[in-house]
Amino acid sequence: MPGGPLDVGLALQPHKRGGGDPTWRRTPDGAVWRTSRSPDGPCTLRVSVKAGTVHGQAWGPGAGWALETLPALLGADDDLSGFTVRHEVLAEAARRHPGALRIGRTGRVMEALVPAVLEQKVVGQEAWRAWRWLLGRYGEPAPGPAPEGMRVVPEPEVWRQIPSWHWHRSGAEAVRARTIATAAWHAAKLEAAATTQELDRLLRALPGIGVWTSAEVRQRAFGDPDAVSVGDFHLAKLVGYALTGEKTDDPGMLRLLEPYAGHRHRATVLVWLSGLRPPARGPRMSVRDYRSF
Repeated sequence: MPGGPLDVGLALQPHKRGGGDPTWRRTPDGAVWRTSRSPDGPCTLRVSVKAGTVHGQAWGPGAGWALETLPALLGADDDLSGFTVRHEVLAEAARRHPGALRIGRTGRVMEALVPAVLEQKVVGQEAWRAWRWLLGRYGEPAPGPAPEGMRVVPEPEVWRQIPSWHWHRSGAEAVRARTIATAAWHAAKLEAAATTQELDRLLRALPGIGVWTSAEVRQRAFGDPDAVSVGDFHLAKLVGYALTGEKTDDPGMLRLLEPYAGHRHRATVLVWLSGLRPPARGPRMSVRDYRSF
């Protein structure tokens, strides 16, 4: 298991897609449940901590894979060498959340890619609503004694065959639907990528996938500590405000993150956890509903 402090909820939080995510649950006993489509098939994983020891249980055809890869999921393969906190705001966030420095990896590309595409250029609630609808309609029931309503992401061929009217009912418009379907045709090649650099090249060669989507996928599938979500609606403003007291844009954010080269995503995680937010001014992005269009 990873060395140093470990917060299971914090380690697995990046894989949760909003409230009611059918692939992620935290039960009252503190355990985190997560489903995945492993190379061996669907699986359900339960992770808990008792007396400082991590306990994992898994069910389904992919149960063995889930337990074998659990250390990596919790950040055991993460390399913090070369990372030095250079701002007091980030240092304070690291002190308050000692487990935040560890970035885990799932090793599964499509299950990170689909929700990332759904989140392109829309507010989270809109994307998460579509994610829940699609998983409810096309996902498989979670194996084992999982909490009620948990589902496993569909296989790539299922994503390719979803009809246009069901994409519409989910609230995802045609552009995002085409992007997901196209990526599903190349799923085997994407899943076989050996490095985060190779995956970045493969992803960005596909229509509809740019820097932001690639970074969001590589953060989760490969645990890439340097994959910055350039183009995010909020991130540059948050980084600028946390580190300088003033909002900035993407080029300004990248300049501020230069001291953290190799760990720029890790630094932005601490920015999020700092809790510092610029004063809200101007209109916010509204939640749209493509089902009514």
